[in-house]
Amino acid sequence: MRGSEFAELRAFAEVARRQSFARAAEHLRVAPSTLSQTVRALEERLGITLLSRTTRRVSLTSAGARLLERFAPALDEMEAAVAEAHDGRARPRGVVRLHALRPAYAGHVEPMLGHLRETLPDVTLDLTVDDAPLDVAASGYDLIIRRAPFVDDGMVAYELGSDLRHAAVASPGYLATCDVPASPEALAKHRCILWRPAKGETQRWRFEVAGEAMTVAVAGPLIVSHCEAAVAAALQGVGIAFVLQSYAVPFTDSGRLVSLLAEFLPPLAGWKLCHPRQFRLTAAARAVADVLTHSV
Repeated sequence: MRGSEFAELRAFAEVARRQSFARAAEHLRVAPSTLSQTVRALEERLGITLLSRTTRRVSLTSAGARLLERFAPALDEMEAAVAEAHDGRARPRGVVRLHALRPAYAGHVEPMLGHLRETLPDVTLDLTVDDAPLDVAASGYDLIIRRAPFVDDGMVAYELGSDLRHAAVASPGYLATCDVPASPEALAKHRCILWRPAKGETQRWRFEVAGEAMTVAVAGPLIVSHCEAAVAAALQGVGIAFVLQSYAVPFTDSGRLVSLLAEFLPPLAGWKLCHPRQFRLTAAARAVADVLTHSV
């Protein structure tokens, strides 16, 4: 295979995997126009259309899907061999794109920012902290932090910390005005601070009673999308908040909030550091993953 043929095939594979000329060009460090010309040259040489292009997205044709299926494993092996040879003589460098939900960022990324800088001085971390839904395969991120139940077979996942737990909390001032709830059902008589993820539905609160999972629909004067907002409202006596325990602990330890219904709140599967299975991690991304997963 001539060098130009390999370059064309690699360009096609990157565009197909990332479903975007712009994201593939960023990864390959070439101009999008150059990448488009390279893929077009491959299509003209083969006499077939490999990619269907619209103003909104790029997708594989049936011929393109067959070619990618046959060629991608060989490309991965070649790139892995080159990366292993390179990693043996050079420290990781380059840009690593990481997506983290806000609670995962607060618990596992923010405390490590300084350490990442000291350990990987030639790596630039391009960090997005966002709770909006994400199309993993098309996102272009090298690493993504998700909760274990939302990791599917299309992702490779690494443990990132232990199990999580929710906490139901209220201020002493609020509890002085009403009966302390003794069971999840009693929440129906209380003002609750509802939680709704970005672009999602208001969530029911989840408990475990006598070994059986149950959910409770609550009502109240405030709906929030972040734990910090729920905690702030609870501190001001708005009502009962239902948040990840890590957000509540500083305030329950100081007595500014009171923990409720703890015996009905079981552990939850924790965070995973993931990447799409079809993408081989760069040396820089592997190094960032190593730092984050070995910090727990």
